[in-house]
Amino acid sequence: MKQQRHAVIRELLVKSAVTSQDELRRKLAGRGFHVTQATLSRDIHELRLNKGPNGYSLPNGNDSDEDALPGIREVLESFGLEVRQAINLLVLVTTTGSAQPIAAGIDYEDWPEVIGTIAGDDTVLIICPDEKQANLLKTRIEDYLG
Repeated sequence: MKQQRHAVIRELLVKSAVTSQDELRRKLAGRGFHVTQATLSRDIHELRLNKGPNGYSLPNGNDSDEDALPGIREVLESFGLEVRQAINLLVLVTTTGSAQPIAAGIDYEDWPEVIGTIAGDDTVLIICPDEKQANLLKTRIEDYLG
C-alpha cells in the first residue's frame, strides 16, 4: 500500500504543482488514498521531496543508494533478538540501545497491524488492534529476525 501511495505521489508531482501538504492529501484522497497528516509527513520525508516557492518537487536524483536508510528488515536482522506475544501486544526484545530506532522504523512502515509502539532501551512494545493481527505481525517479525 505504501509503495502504491508513493508512486501516486510521484505521479501527482510530475503532472501538476502541489503547494501544500493539505493539497497533496486532498489529491491523494481523490485517488483513493485517505491518509493522516502524520502519514503524509512520513511519505514526504521518505520520498525526500523538496519544498520551494512553487510547492513540492521530487528530488533531483543526486542521492546515492548509500545515503538511503536501511529498511526494517535489515534493522530487525541486525538488532532484533526475539518477539513475544501477549494477546494483542507484542514485546520485541532488541540489543541494548536499539529499541527506539526499531520502534521508529516500525512506525514508518505504516503497517495496518500496528496501532502504535513504545520503546525503552532494549524492548519495544507493539500494540495491535486484536490478537489475530498481532499473530500475523509476530510471524512477519520472526521471519525478519531469521
